[in-house]
Formats: sequence, C-alpha cells, structure tokens
Amino acid sequence: MRKFKTLCLAGAAGLAVASAASAQSVAPGAPGDLPTWSSAAKTGAGASYEAYVDGQYRDSGPTGAVSKVWFSIADGVLTETMYGLIHEAQIKALRFAVVTPDGLALEGDDTTAKTEYLHVDAEGRPLSPAYKVTTRDKAGRIEIEKRIFTDPDRNALVLRVQITALSGEATPYLLLEPHIANTGVEDRGAVTAQGFHAWEGDTHLLLKPSEAFAAASVGFVGASDGLTDLKDGKLDWTYASTGETAGNTMMTGALPTLRMGQSLSRDFVIGFGDSEAAAEAAADGAFATGLDEVLARFNGEGERAGWEDYVASLTELPRIAEQATDGGKLAYASALMLKVQEDRTHAGALIASLSNPWGDTVDASKSSTGYKAVWPRDFYQVAMALAALGDRETPLAAFNYLPQVQVGPDTPGNTGVGGWFLQKTHVDGELEWVAVQLDQTAMPIMLGYRLWKMGWLSDAEMTEHYTAMLKPAADFLVDGGKVGLLWNEAEIKPPFTQQERWEEQQGYSPSSTAAVVAGLTVAAEMARASGDAAGATRYQSAADSYASKIEERMFTTNGDFGNGRYYIRITQNENPNDKAPIGAANGQIAPAEDRVVDGGFLELVRYGVRKADDPHIVSTLPVYDDQGLNDLYRVRYDFGPEGDRTPGWRRYGVDGYGEDHLTGANYGVGGQMSPGQRGRVWPFFTGERGHYELARVSLNGAPSPADIAAIRQTYVRGMERFANDGLMLAEQVWDGVGDPTAHDYALGQNTDSATPLAWTHAEYLKLLRSLADGKVWDRYDPVESRYAR
Repeated sequence: MRKFKTLCLAGAAGLAVASAASAQSVAPGAPGDLPTWSSAAKTGAGASYEAYVDGQYRDSGPTGAVSKVWFSIADGVLTETMYGLIHEAQIKALRFAVVTPDGLALEGDDTTAKTEYLHVDAEGRPLSPAYKVTTRDKAGRIEIEKRIFTDPDRNALVLRVQITALSGEATPYLLLEPHIANTGVEDRGAVTAQGFHAWEGDTHLLLKPSEAFAAASVGFVGASDGLTDLKDGKLDWTYASTGETAGNTMMTGALPTLRMGQSLSRDFVIGFGDSEAAAEAAADGAFATGLDEVLARFNGEGERAGWEDYVASLTELPRIAEQATDGGKLAYASALMLKVQEDRTHAGALIASLSNPWGDTVDASKSSTGYKAVWPRDFYQVAMALAALGDRETPLAAFNYLPQVQVGPDTPGNTGVGGWFLQKTHVDGELEWVAVQLDQTAMPIMLGYRLWKMGWLSDAEMTEHYTAMLKPAADFLVDGGKVGLLWNEAEIKPPFTQQERWEEQQGYSPSSTAAVVAGLTVAAEMARASGDAAGATRYQSAADSYASKIEERMFTTNGDFGNGRYYIRITQNENPNDKAPIGAANGQIAPAEDRVVDGGFLELVRYGVRKADDPHIVSTLPVYDDQGLNDLYRVRYDFGPEGDRTPGWRRYGVDGYGEDHLTGANYGVGGQMSPGQRGRVWPFFTGERGHYELARVSLNGAPSPADIAAIRQTYVRGMERFANDGLMLAEQVWDGVGDPTAHDYALGQNTDSATPLAWTHAEYLKLLRSLADGKVWDRYDPVESRYAR
C-alpha cells in the first residue's frame, strides 16, 4: 500500500499511514460503481478575485499568489470543485450524513437548503462569492450550517461547519467524493483520523479537519464506502487505504455524537497541488494564516486586496443597479458570477457555466468540460456585459485571448481555410467541437469595434488586431470556403451557416445573419480607419447583399401559424415558403421549416439591422407570443398570478434539449435521445424581449420614464423572479409541461440544465445598462444608420 509522510497540523497529531498495514485496512470492491457528476442546478459558485498584471494572471500582482480553485453548491451541498484549469474538477461532492435514532439523514436527499451570501453591503447586495449554506433535515432532527470560500493566496478551499442536533441524539459523518483529474475512475486514497488524501497521477487533494475525526474510512462507492456502511446506523468499516487499486472512491470521517440542543463546530481545509507536499502546504498555510483572516482577504476587507476592490472598480454598476427592482442584489451577484467564471491561467477565457448539464446522470468515467468551456458567442455576451459594468480590464483580456480560438495555419490538424472561430474549446485552446457557426465569427469583430469606439483600444491597437485577427474573420464571412478540421470538411458559403446559435441546424438563420451583417458593417468601419479601402468596400457590399435578402430567404408568407407571415427559425434553402423539413435534433421530429419559430428575429432589431416597427418584425411577434399553440410548437409561457405575469420563452418550437416530459428522465440519459425530451423556458429571452421593447419605445426619440418603468416591471423584474435563492440565473426553468421529474419542479424554478449560465447573467446586466442609457447596449450605430433608418 502507498506510504505518505506525516502531515503537520497545529494542535493535532500528524497524519500518517502505517507502512505495514494489515490486509483488512485496504478497501475491497474496486473500482466501485460507475461514477457520475452532481446536479447542475447550482445555488452558488465561487473563486477568489485575482488582479491582472499587464492583462495576465501572475503571482506578482496586488492580490499576491494566484489561487486556481473554484467551487459550486447545489442542494445545500458542496459540489464540483475545480483546481488547475477551470474545467478540471477534483471533487464531485462533500456532504454530511447524520445517524439519528429514527434513521440516517443525508444532506441533499433528506434536507432542505438555503443559500446566502456571507459578505454584503448595507443594502444586502453581495460583495463577494463567499456563502453561508444552511441545510435542515426534513424531519426536523438536525441543522447544518456551512461557510464556504477559497483561500485567495493558496490552492485551498475552506469550509467552516456548525452542526446542531434539533431533536434527539445525532452522530454526523463527513462524506467526501473525490473525482481527481476530472474523472471518477482512477482515484486512490488514504485516510487517518487526522485527514484524507486523494490522488491520481500528479494531482493531489488533502482534507484536514481542525480536530481529529473520531474514526475514518475510505472505500469504493457502492461496495465499501462509508455511506453504504452507514445504512445500518454504524461505521463498522475503517479502511485506511485503497491500496494498489484505483476507482470511484468515497472518504468518510466520523464526528462526535451530539445530544438534543448541542452544537458542534469544525473547520475543514482542502488543499490542492501537484504533489502531496504541495497540497499539504496549501491546507496548512490556510490554517496558519487563520480562517477569519483568509475570509477577510477573500472579501478584500480594509486594506486587503480582494473582491471588494473588484466591485468598487465597476464604475457603472451602482448606476445600472438603480434600474433593478430588487435593490440591486441580482445585479451585484451577476457581476460576481461573470468574473468568477473566468480561468485563472488563461486571462480572459470566459466560460459558459461552472456546471455540467444534468450532471447527476452524466458519466464521469471520462474527462469532459460540460459547459466549463469557451464558446465565442457566450463569450461575447459576457465580455459586453462586463464592459457595460465599466470593467475595462476583463473585456480587453478577453479580446486579447480570442486568437487562441481562431482557426489559422497554426491550428493543430487544420487543412482548410482559416479566419473562423472555433465552436467550443477548452480554455487552453484545445479543440473540442469544430462546427462553423457564423455568428461566433462575427461577434469577435463586433466586440473589437465596440472596444475601439469606447476608447479602450487605441487606433494603433485596433489596426493591429484588425490586420491579424479581424480581417481574416471578415474575409471568411464574405468568402467562406472549404474547412478542414477533424471531422469537418464542409464547404461554407455565407450567410448559409453550418450551425446557428442553437448548434443544431444548418441553413439561413435570422439571428446568425443579424450578427454577420453587423460584424461586416463594423469591419468595414475598422477597415477604412486602418487604410484598407478595398476591404471596407468588400465587407460593406457583402453585408448589404445579405441584409437585402433576409426576408426573401427567411420570412414565410404562407406559414401554418397566425396570418402566415413571420420569420422562421431557419431554412435549409432560399425558399421559406416550400415547407421543406429541417433536421431532426435531440430525439424530436424533423418539422417543416414554417412550423418552427424562435426569437432569433429580434436580433435583427438589437443590432440595428431592422427597425423595431418593421412590418416583418411586427407580423412575427403574434406567432412568437401565441400561447394557444400546441405545446410541441408553442414558445411563450407566462409565469405568476394573473395581472402580474412574467413572460418566458423556449428556444424554439419542437425543442428537445431538456427533460423527458413523458418519463421525467434527465436529458440524454446514457447518451440516448428520446422523443419525449422537451426544451424548457430560457430566462435570457425575457431580457432579449426587454431589449426589443426598449428599441420599440425609442423609435421616435428617447423613451419616456413611463416606458422605462414598464419595461423594468415586466422584464427586469421577470428575470429577477427567475433567480434562485443564491441569486443564480439558469439556462432553463420549468415550464409546467409533463412530468415534473424527481425534483418535483415548481413553475419557473431552475432545472438541472445549467445554473449559473453566464449568458443569462450577462443579458440581465446588459438590459439594466440599456435602460440606464435609454438605448440598446448592443446596438451598433453604423448598422442602424445604414439599415434601420
């Protein structure tokens, strides 16, 4: 069995494993059950704030050594915890099981939960992503309070726990499920009363308690783990090690028995490192500093540099938070969430969500990123929202990051044309998905233009980026060409996109075309300013051509819904009236193109490609809003009591990206699609509609205070109602159709899809900025002046 050296902990004996352990000390049952991840319905997510040094993350900055630890919370439990790169999970879950005279109470399964922020201002607005999580046994027997944050100077996570016996005797046990190196199949472990050690290869985790456990055991899940052992109310097994075998492991530590009314307080620090010694040093260092001081540094209290400093740097946040209807709580939480979800090795690498959608049924035997990856579309939304907050540094770091995910001669394996931006990558640029989505190539151009016009990029810097990155992107949006990367050898002919923004269909898309027209128009502006007159002419000519054909390609005049005149989601040819089928996706049917409507047409207004009162836009709204359609095709669902409704929209009719409405099963269980799968309501569409309404009331000049108030009450407050108690905004919320699943979802509750979704938080913040400014934040003046006036 593995030997590891004695660990130092003030006030406790050293952590050691005897070199000559008996056979009974080695856990049997390897490799254990097939591992999965945890619920993606997070109520909290956190990491330390780290200041840039010249636009990069280095240990020499005002926040000191860079901490590379992220955590998440779901169902009152610490869930996926990352160390290293932002997608590299090391822990599946840490929770407590409590043995009582009436049986076992397991956190998550048998408890209710409340998530609160530890550090707030006088108005209750969060100032850091440190949390107090309180779970209470549904039978009223126990209450557990956990305070969770990271050490901003080390790769360490802190949990400060208080457990109270509310009725009768209670014996608590800490259960830690490592998933080292982003899988749950090759972990090894060793325990003593003084702590836990888990490792795979050169990645190590070390958990230390402030006081020794009464007993400890490590085992393989489903065979020899502590939770299986506790089914009879006793921890009979005390395996010290997994020995020479590896698998899906769980570590268990027993705490003292409590009588009714008694409370127990314990601190736990989990250190991470590339060796056992490094993980030990991280844990010991946090204890040596003192956990009160660690939290103060995390928060940035007083002269310390931390999250308070970041919040204070957001010059526009106080002003835009005045547009909120909740006192600004969600605005401040959203600002924190967008910054949390940035990698701390690759500055500016903004991910989609610190979650793995429907993670509790997702196989964890192979490494995967889930949503902890870069999509240039989500990336653009976040960068623009951060700019709206007045964060100048992060959008610039993001823009400077983009060449890592642009296809060119140096892209591994590329044999085709370049200039386009990759569909999805790891934060270090590693290829993952390689379909061509034209909006994802247009949006970096749009971001660059906006940073230039705000004065955050100088003329010289803009010209340098234009030549190296933006011109190749614009050329691709004009010329397309044969791509050659992994499986993808398609011929791309813009504005026909290989995939639109939902990554499922090819064809002519209103939303994709809106971004392409906007991207080429602002590219022409930058080309002229950079002395590329020929490029400017070419880009504007292509934009004009694409814009002029939007209706003939994407607007049906004989559709099956409403008066028959509306924009369709997508068409795979240039005739929107031939009722040709589009592709089947996510287990659903392959419907006729005119039977699928989405909100993509509103992007035409957002960017300035069409006026808000364009007759084609106005004609589409009743179909988009028709709540009398069959649930398969219906898009809009309203929530709340009569007279005070919050509007919400699905991605599109016939969407299958969601739970099975017939069986209640998660999406894609076992990698299999089912015809009952149903995509639910996405809260950011409420923000998109709010932006449209602002454009509509601004047609004849600045909107009136009454107009702004009405949008705030319906769309801002609507998005705030979709937030959970941790102020997290989801990808999807429950629409009430079909089986409510094992979670017994309430209307409007975030599902297990992905929470927090950065795009949703970004849309909320951009809506606040738009209302504060009295004009749409994402609107581009050259586009509007050319096409919408």
